[in-house]
Amino acid sequence: MNEPTPLTAPPPAPTREPITCHVLDLTTGRPAASITVSLTLLRPFGPSAPLTAVTSSDGRISKWSGEAGSSLSEIFANLSEHDDGQMVWSLKFDTGAYFGENQTFFPEVEVRFFVNAKSGHYHVPLLLGPWSYTTYRGS
Repeated sequence: MNEPTPLTAPPPAPTREPITCHVLDLTTGRPAASITVSLTLLRPFGPSAPLTAVTSSDGRISKWSGEAGSSLSEIFANLSEHDDGQMVWSLKFDTGAYFGENQTFFPEVEVRFFVNAKSGHYHVPLLLGPWSYTTYRGS
C-alpha cells in the first residue's frame, strides 16, 4: 500500500515594497538602467536616513536598502498605527550621472509625494529626458 504524498504549501509570494518606481529614458524609448535613486521620509518624523537602490536593466526598483534600522515595510507598519498614517516621501534620481555632466538640464530630479500608510502600494514612474521629465502615480 502506497502512503499518500503529503500536500505542501507553495512558497510564499515575495512581498512587494510599499513604494516602488521605474524610469523610462525618452531619448531611447527604453528603460533607464543603473540610475541611483534615494527614498527619504520627510514627514512625519523626518527627514529619515535615505534608503537607496539602483534601477535594474528593466529600469525598475523593487527593493530598497539602507543603513541598519527599519525597513520600508516596517516604517509603513509603524506609521499605519498612528491616527491618519499620512506621510510625505521624496524620491531623488541621480540623472546627472546617468546622462553625464553638462548633458542634462537636471543633475537630480526630486519627486515629493503624499502617502497614506493604510492605502497600499505606491508606484512612481519617471519619464526622463535630458531636458525634461514627467511623473505620475502608477499602479
